[in-house]
Amino acid sequence: MRRRLALLASLLALPAWAQDPTPLEINSASRAELESLTGIGPELAERLLAARPFKDWQDLRRRVAGIGPKLAAKLSAQGLRVQGRAWGAQAASAASATAAD
Repeated sequence: MRRRLALLASLLALPAWAQDPTPLEINSASRAELESLTGIGPELAERLLAARPFKDWQDLRRRVAGIGPKLAAKLSAQGLRVQGRAWGAQAASAASATAAD
């Protein structure tokens, strides 16, 4: 019985730490929302706000200094989205479209 209760308790606690982060669209995020992400400070937030809107992650990386693949992946893992897409989703979509041709 104790094992079952322990299992039930762990399953109930699972969603609290295993949930995906809430998506944050870069093209509509506020300065405070951007700065809440690890890796974005006041200066980078200002550059992001000034350069909006972004078409995709490649557009973001091309136009904003300091956003490389590692930071893009880190920000995406925290929920940042460009046009609703996570970092890497765009490349995966392009690869599957190419494979279908």
